Amino acid sequence: MNKIKYILVALFCTFSLHNWAKDYNVADFGAKADGHTLNTRTIQKAIDYVSSHGGGRLVFQAGNYVTGSIYLKSDVTLHLEHGASILGSNNPFDYVIDPYIKWASMIFALKQDNIGITGKGTVNGRGFTTANNLVEYIHRGIFEDELLYDRPREWRRPQNIYFRECTNVKITDITLRDPASWNQTYDQCKNVYVDNIYVDSKSYWNNDGIDIVDCDGVEIRNCFIDAADDVFCFKSHDPNSICQNVIVENCIGRSSANGLKFGTVSRGGFRNFKIKNLTIYDTFRSAITFAAVDGGIVENIEVDSVRAINTGNVIFLRIGDRWSNGKEPSMKNITISNVYAEVPLGKPDIGYNYEGPIEDNPRNISPASIVGLPDYKIQNVKLKNIEIVYPGAGNPLYAYRGTSAAELDSIPEMPAKYPEFSQWRELPAWGFYVRHAEGIEFENVTFTAEKKDYRPSIVLDDVKGATFDNVKFNEPDSKGKQQIIQHNSTNVVVK
Repeated sequence: MNKIKYILVALFCTFSLHNWAKDYNVADFGAKADGHTLNTRTIQKAIDYVSSHGGGRLVFQAGNYVTGSIYLKSDVTLHLEHGASILGSNNPFDYVIDPYIKWASMIFALKQDNIGITGKGTVNGRGFTTANNLVEYIHRGIFEDELLYDRPREWRRPQNIYFRECTNVKITDITLRDPASWNQTYDQCKNVYVDNIYVDSKSYWNNDGIDIVDCDGVEIRNCFIDAADDVFCFKSHDPNSICQNVIVENCIGRSSANGLKFGTVSRGGFRNFKIKNLTIYDTFRSAITFAAVDGGIVENIEVDSVRAINTGNVIFLRIGDRWSNGKEPSMKNITISNVYAEVPLGKPDIGYNYEGPIEDNPRNISPASIVGLPDYKIQNVKLKNIEIVYPGAGNPLYAYRGTSAAELDSIPEMPAKYPEFSQWRELPAWGFYVRHAEGIEFENVTFTAEKKDYRPSIVLDDVKGATFDNVKFNEPDSKGKQQIIQHNSTNVVVK
C-alpha cells in the first residue's frame, strides 16, 4: 500500500501543476453548440492546437456539441462547464475502430500524458439510438452480425471513453451517459484518478460502468454508477501485465450484472487492491466477484465496509481454467470485512432497461461461494464482521442437491465455464459453499434465513484448514439442525 500512496501523491502534484495551464474556448475554434452540427474535425483541430502550444484546458461552455471519434492529446484537459454536453453522433460511420486498440469510441487517447475530462458537464454517447442504427445497417447487409442475434459486437459499438497506455489521467465531476457499448475504459494506464463522477450506463447491452484494464496506480472515489452490466469492473487482457495498486472508496453502484468484479478476462491478474465504503443495490448477480479463470492471479485484496441491498448474490470467489494457455491461476490473501447484505427471493433488477437473463437464475437461492479447482485451490481468505440475510425457503421438490458424499462429488467442476455464482444451478448450502480451498477464516459472521431451507447453511468440500469463530445461524424451525457439513475436509475448527 505504500506504493499506492506514493503514486497518488505524484498524481496530485502532476495535476496541481497542470491546472495552471491556459484555458481555450472550443467555440473560438468554430465548434457549434447547436446539437446538430457535427464538430468532429473542429474539436480535433482544437485539441491538436492546445497540445502543440503547451497544453491547457479546452473549455466547452453550455450547449450541445455533437461529435464522432476524437483523440485527446498530451497536456490537454476537456473541461465541460455546467450545461455543456458532448453528444455522440447517431451515425455509426462517424466513429473509428482504432487499428491499435481494435475498439470503437467517442473519445480516444493513445499513449498520451497528463490528460483529463473535468467539470460539471456531460458526455452523452446517445448509444441506444446509435446501436439500433447499427442494427439497421446489419439488416441492410452493410455490417456483419457476428453474434447472429441483432446485438452487434461490443468492439464495434462506440463507448464513451477509451484511454490506452496513458499516464496521469484525471476524470472528475462529469456525468457519463448512454454509451452504445462499455462506458469508460482505462487500459494499461498509469496514475488514473477518477473522482465524483455520475454514470448512467444502462441504455444498451454490455453497458459497464467503469473498466480498469491492466492499470498501475488507480484511485476511484465518491462515484455513483448505474450500469446495465458490471459496475466496477477490473480486467486483465495481457498475460504479461497486471492490474495493481488500486483504491476504490466511498462509491455506490447498481447493476444488472455484478457490482465489484475482477475478471472475467484475467490473463495477468490483480494485486494490491483496497476497497472501502461501497454500496451495491438492485444488482442481479454478485455484489463482489473475484474470478481468476484465464491463468492470472488475484492476491492481496482488502475489501472493507460493504452494504449490499437487494442483490442476487453477495460473494463469489472463483478459480477456473478457461483461457489459461498453460499458466497456473491463483487466488490468495483476501480479506472481506464489515459487510451487511440482503438477498431477495425475487429478481433484484426487475424493471430496469436491460435486466439480467432470467434463464440464468438458480432454481433455489444460491449461497455465497468460494470455489477453486482440485489443482488450484483458493488460499487464505478471511471473512470478518459479516451479516447476510437470505430469504431461505429452499424447496427440495423444486430443485434438490443433497449432501451425501456421492451427491457432493457429483457437482461438476466446470473449469472452462464462464464464471457466475449461478453456474451450478443448485448448490447444497443456503449460506456459504466452499470447495477446493485452504486457510478459510470466518470471524463474527451471522447467517439469517427468513424461512426454513432444506439445505444446511455451510458446506465444505475439499477444504484444508477452516476456522469458524463466533459464527451464528438464524433459521426458523431448525433446532438441532447440523448447519456445517464437511466433506473431504481437514483441520476444521468451530469455536
